[in-house]
Amino acid sequence: MYMKEQYVFRNDQIYKAVIRNYSKDDFDDLISVQKRAFPPPFPSELWWNKDQLAHHLSHFPLGAMCVEVDGKLVGSMTSLIVDFDPLEPHHTWEDITDDGYIRTHNENGDTLYVVDLCIDPDYRGFKLGKVLMNAMFEIVVHLKLDRLLGGGRIPTYHKVAKDFRIDDYIQKLTSGEFKDPVITFLLQTGRTPLKAVKGYLKDEESCDYGVLMEWKNPFKSSSSFCKKCTP
Repeated sequence: MYMKEQYVFRNDQIYKAVIRNYSKDDFDDLISVQKRAFPPPFPSELWWNKDQLAHHLSHFPLGAMCVEVDGKLVGSMTSLIVDFDPLEPHHTWEDITDDGYIRTHNENGDTLYVVDLCIDPDYRGFKLGKVLMNAMFEIVVHLKLDRLLGGGRIPTYHKVAKDFRIDDYIQKLTSGEFKDPVITFLLQTGRTPLKAVKGYLKDEESCDYGVLMEWKNPFKSSSSFCKKCTP
């Protein structure tokens, strides 16, 4: 299991944070954070429910992560392991995560896949998303996986879709010409775009695209990132 303490900062103030695996005792707090982070008109049926959270603990408890600040649970991040083929990257969030129940978890897979990242809006500014992401990177290294992967929304894309193809817009995001609250954040954590997938999720702002963003395990040989590319 995972447990780490560190200090986090906001407005020149310092606070103690604990990053750990969540348990059944945390379910009410986890759902409460989801409600605050994703208020209406976000559909309430997409908030975590206790059945989903129980499946996280049943199938992959190491990938069920939360963060506390001064003893209060204020964020979570969930993952599973999949076997990912870079030559066939197309998939949807619902299919690869089993609608968030992660019964698709494959302990013999090569990729740690991000299911969800959620931070209480009252605790934004502490860079807790990056703190949780770093914990997931550590799991990748600990389990000797090839990569961390997950699809990111592009909530600014609908504003420029008539002017830029998706690949061109991603290039402008990586060059810093434009910024997007999700993709730019993921770039800042160290993840890089792999491919934009049409139909990844139903999201008008993203024009139904998701950008697969990866972090490669720096301790694995480059050939392992694409097994089928090796002669």
